[in-house]
Amino acid sequence: MYRTYFKPLIDSIAALALIFFSLPIQLMICISLLCYNRGSIFFFQQRPGKNERIFTLIKFKTMKDLRDHDGNLLSDPQRLTPLGTFLRKYSLDELPQLYLILIGKMSFIGPRPLLVEYLEKYPPHVRNRHKLKPGMTGWAQVHGRNNQSWDERFSYDLWYVEHYSLQIDFIIIKKTILQLFSKNKNQKNWMEKYKSNVKNTI
Repeated sequence: MYRTYFKPLIDSIAALALIFFSLPIQLMICISLLCYNRGSIFFFQQRPGKNERIFTLIKFKTMKDLRDHDGNLLSDPQRLTPLGTFLRKYSLDELPQLYLILIGKMSFIGPRPLLVEYLEKYPPHVRNRHKLKPGMTGWAQVHGRNNQSWDERFSYDLWYVEHYSLQIDFIIIKKTILQLFSKNKNQKNWMEKYKSNVKNTI
């Protein structure tokens, strides 16, 4: 019942509620990006979804389109803006994906959608990660995120595909929220340490 009916229903209701309550934040981000990026607000990219159907992923744009003399894009660190760094740090760049959840292209929890060109490189069993809708967060993300090897990440994704339930999803949501609060705490501690060093220097 949960897999077939309740999970999609919870996704739709929660996405609608979060869209409503986050609208002021989304508007502030849009205005800031409109000024900061000189018109570019959103980042669009094709990604494989459920059953490997291609959909358009949308995020708030965190990098400028800076190019070298030959017209090639500069490296990601060179194009990443301070505002973009802040949005990524607190996952605010992911907010537009709420609309994808609302229309059924994504879920709150599931394997993260990777690049389309990776599909042909997957071992056959790894393609099973596409049996579910891709998620904003997932079992792999709460177990180390970018600190994992590809094999570890795929292992977590495949485990989730076979074992997901209301209880597992609740654990993932809880761990995701704790990770966000941990980022806030680390940022606060860093600021307090910085202020203390400045005061001692003066």
